[in-house]
Amino acid sequence: MSVDLVLASRDDAEVVERALDNYLATLANSIERTRRKLREFEKRYQASTEHFLKHKTADDLQGGDLDYVEWAGEARLLEGFTAEVQVLERVRAASSR
Repeated sequence: MSVDLVLASRDDAEVVERALDNYLATLANSIERTRRKLREFEKRYQASTEHFLKHKTADDLQGGDLDYVEWAGEARLLEGFTAEVQVLERVRAASSR
């Protein structure tokens, strides 16, 4: 899917670029916070997130269902944030041509 964006002026382009920069900064902060939470789980359970997702169940975790849902949720958030950054970086690259 592609989207063509036509801006009326250079000022409009600068506004869009600033908004993009601000959103990317927000995503970077979200990614760091999510990675921190994942590291906490990995340290607590002595397992990588990848291993957890492939091999663990809620019964394997001291925190049970709550820890399982939170750990898996943080992993999915990281995937989503990372995918968003990739899309926005492609948009930025296309707009600078």
